[in-house]
Amino acid sequence: MSDAPPRDFIRQIIFEDLESGKHDEIVTRFPPEPNGYLHVGHVMSICLNFGVGEENDGRTFLRFDDTNPGKEKAEYVRAIERDVHWLGFDWEDRLTHASDYFDQLYDSAERLVETGAAYVDSLSAAEIREYRGTLTAPGKNSPHRDRGVDENLDLLRRMRAGEFKDGEHVLRAKIDMASPNMNLRDPALYRIRHIDHQRTGDKWCIYPMYDFAHTLSDAFEGITHSLCTLEFEDHRPLYDWFLDQLKPEHRPRQIEFSRLNLAYTITSKRNLNALIEGDVVSGWDDPRMPTIAGMRRRGYPAAAMREFVKRGGVTKKDKLIEMGVLENCIREQLGESAERRMAVLHPLKVVLTNYPDDQVEIMQAMNHPNRPDLGTRDMPFSRELWIEREDFLEEAPRKFFRLKPGGEVRLRFGYIIRCDEVIKNDTGNVIELRCSYDPDTRSGTGTSDKKVKGTIHWVSAAHAVPAKVRLYDRLFTVPDPNSVDDFMTVLNPDSLETVDAVLEPALKTLAAGQSVQFERLGYFCTDSEEHSAEAPVINRIVTLRDSWAKIERQAMSG
Repeated sequence: MSDAPPRDFIRQIIFEDLESGKHDEIVTRFPPEPNGYLHVGHVMSICLNFGVGEENDGRTFLRFDDTNPGKEKAEYVRAIERDVHWLGFDWEDRLTHASDYFDQLYDSAERLVETGAAYVDSLSAAEIREYRGTLTAPGKNSPHRDRGVDENLDLLRRMRAGEFKDGEHVLRAKIDMASPNMNLRDPALYRIRHIDHQRTGDKWCIYPMYDFAHTLSDAFEGITHSLCTLEFEDHRPLYDWFLDQLKPEHRPRQIEFSRLNLAYTITSKRNLNALIEGDVVSGWDDPRMPTIAGMRRRGYPAAAMREFVKRGGVTKKDKLIEMGVLENCIREQLGESAERRMAVLHPLKVVLTNYPDDQVEIMQAMNHPNRPDLGTRDMPFSRELWIEREDFLEEAPRKFFRLKPGGEVRLRFGYIIRCDEVIKNDTGNVIELRCSYDPDTRSGTGTSDKKVKGTIHWVSAAHAVPAKVRLYDRLFTVPDPNSVDDFMTVLNPDSLETVDAVLEPALKTLAAGQSVQFERLGYFCTDSEEHSAEAPVINRIVTLRDSWAKIERQAMSG
């Protein structure tokens, strides 16, 4: 995978700003609100902000937008820090919070009042909504809009001192109630909230609104390019209005780009929380969730996520990217790095009737077909084996080249065997195959030149390691779950299947979070929370091939 980023329109702007001397250094920021876990959409913003900083020897801040203490938790702060580090980025000494600037923000609010650009409004929240107007009708001025500077300053200071109840007053910018841009219709700057803050305790009972705190925090930190998603495009005139009014030493430039929307996922925190509360998933880090924590636990490599963002591109056009694009990035990354192992997910017993009862041979198995530097491993081979149930068909079509009555197949790294007898239980289900092996066909050392068309994987029954394997699939059955009235109606009932599998012994030593390829089955990862050597728990990361590709292309093309 190439590490060189394409020069998209944002990188072109930055290049021109450096070439012209407008900026000597590029300074960006990633400003998450700690009110939930980050999701796949945030990966684009993280990679873009930190990426353009690194590419231009600049600086990037990780700044927590902690202006709404009722919804924020230290748990979310720690999770966000883990996610950014996992993606491969380091903010070094540039970890900041909007709350670091509460004093400066308040001073700026007083300056707006002193210049007549802000006022204290005493309308209720419902009245403010009524006065605001609609997209087709202008708003009307609050009866408190023309309060004098002294009265506004007095009320604001008393708001800060805690004299008023929540909602009794609000500080608003005085812009234009008839503006076609709703964001300019005297937006709120401060609201009263008698609630302790996770960092400042009970020092404050008024808190700044997002647009106000975000704009000025960018200015205080010397941000050169404030990169945000397209939903903030209509907020840019307000961003610039604050800068025009307050004239800070540094003036950032806001630039918008399209969100990274991934098919078969939702990213609304409210809807993700509904999945958790409805027991559809086990938590924010459930491997089916589009959260960074969930993707990490499932086994997605960070390098594959960065490559996915690169392939998605930085544009101004909204796009829904096929899940197959992300999965192919994962396959390419793991195909090069993941060692191979053998596991049987749906075991069917094979007894080699002509193999000695007490004999065990050690087969040499390559750890990677294209990387001899990864060496080999020992695989025990014995009289009783497990094979994949789907690798046997009693009534097989002509072109079925796996095991069938009277048919022959090669065991990977082992011998050619022939199915001689099928054993069934009382209900007619196949429970065992009696086979014979050809001792002259051992892989690598056999003397026979016999060839067969099929090769299957296996595990020695006497040495098999039992494991819980979770087969994860897409959480929804339609590419855009947001397009339906109730996303809960398009949940995929097969998004998780848990099977009792058997593994080759070498898999017992896998560390938590380690990824491998189960030959012929897909890429798998030990569960970072529940796996242990004594009780293995393994997650499927992705199948070897995209079985959804045709369905997805048809659905997304309408």
